[in-house]
Amino acid sequence: MMPSEIETMLPETILPETEEPGPTRRSFLRRSSCGLGSLALSVLLTEQARAESPLAPKASHFPAKAKRVVFLFMEGGPSQMDLLDYKPRLAKDDGKPLPFKLPDTEATVGLDATRLLGPISKFDHRGQSGLFLSNLLPEIGRHADDLCVLRAMQSDSPNHPVARTILHTGTTNDFWPSMGAWISYGLGTENQQLPSYVTILPREGTRNYGSAFLPAIHQGTPIEDVSGGKGRAPIRHLVDPSLPRDAQRKKIEFLQRLNRAHLETLQADQAMEGVLESFELAFRMQTKAPEIVDLSRESKATRELYGIGGKKTDRVGRQCLLARRLLEAGVRFVQVSMGGWDHHGSIRSGLPNQCAMMDRPVASLLTDLKNRGLLEDTLVVWAGEFGRTPHHQDLSGNGANVGREHNPHGFSIWLAGGGVRGGIAHGETDEYGYRGISGKVHIHDLHATMLHLLGLDHERLTYRHKGRDFRLTDVEGHVVRDILA
Repeated sequence: MMPSEIETMLPETILPETEEPGPTRRSFLRRSSCGLGSLALSVLLTEQARAESPLAPKASHFPAKAKRVVFLFMEGGPSQMDLLDYKPRLAKDDGKPLPFKLPDTEATVGLDATRLLGPISKFDHRGQSGLFLSNLLPEIGRHADDLCVLRAMQSDSPNHPVARTILHTGTTNDFWPSMGAWISYGLGTENQQLPSYVTILPREGTRNYGSAFLPAIHQGTPIEDVSGGKGRAPIRHLVDPSLPRDAQRKKIEFLQRLNRAHLETLQADQAMEGVLESFELAFRMQTKAPEIVDLSRESKATRELYGIGGKKTDRVGRQCLLARRLLEAGVRFVQVSMGGWDHHGSIRSGLPNQCAMMDRPVASLLTDLKNRGLLEDTLVVWAGEFGRTPHHQDLSGNGANVGREHNPHGFSIWLAGGGVRGGIAHGETDEYGYRGISGKVHIHDLHATMLHLLGLDHERLTYRHKGRDFRLTDVEGHVVRDILA
């Protein structure tokens, strides 16, 4: 490409202007009028960009109960019979042989794998509803009347990577968009200076917060550090400290002109379109994102509420407070990921320790959302990829390292706010907490219900790809109407 050709592609703002030798009345009037005109043009262009943006707010299919979602992902598989689904018979038969045959496809690991392990915690009735919850969740228990516990959840795999993918994308073995990407695609976002989908300290892999064949702008934006400046940048590659903002704008304009010229030759290229959109979003985020991730802007009382500064609660507290700030700023879907729930061993010490890290911050998130009038139209989902078995494992061989195996056949999650009935438990597992026997809810049903609460018909939210229409629930899924307020 010749230098003259490159010069013609440069935005005009990158070329130096010819200045008049001194300030005159004519130059003052000219500059003033241009300034006012530029201001008006800026407003018009902002509104035009908002209207044309793939993240612009979109109308739902029908009136929605929820405007936004916070998904609290407990990676590893929390033990339902120790937290949310008390089983008196399991407690009575602790140590006895397993009274049913395990599937041949789910070989257990560890000695004494066929003996029952009773609940490791006590339960109490909480709130006016009397919801029966573990004493390991005292702070969340204060919100019992807001919780809707699904006690007969079902997935399709006892394998962590596969079950995580089912929970996030609704499928087991293909590259499909995540539920956050589908919600972004269906509804857009309420703040054009922020992404519509943010995942805080993701543990589940890019695939599980990706956009796959949906437009790339709907992929989750990861926040990789919440330490408050003690680690890496919260959002990587967002700010170039070596260039002032106006120079960055000129640089982006130049790159975008090159990218658009390239896109015209390709006619259609989703990856290139994603690059164009991500550059613009990243530049807009420079104004708002640093302010949002700065938790020092919150009062000391609020930070203490979430347990920030506490030995056990600091990390999750920061995640939950940041989630509230993002939701309040207009982000449509926020995910908070917390690992450490895979208790094959040492469950008697490991599970209480894990709950101590999570209980106060999550309860504070519910409190804060309610105090700000946000819980009513914010759907809160607390879930792992599956639950645990009523029989125990002994990885040590001497009874010192007892835990539980994976169980996708009947586990518990809870929802709150956003149009769900509070203070109820839906569904039931057998007397040992192994299989769902009534009110069973598959992951497809959970996704269908979440979309319904957001005003989206899961059968109508589709995207044409490879000659057919795809949707989050594929060809399955039913709205669980019994839990709707």
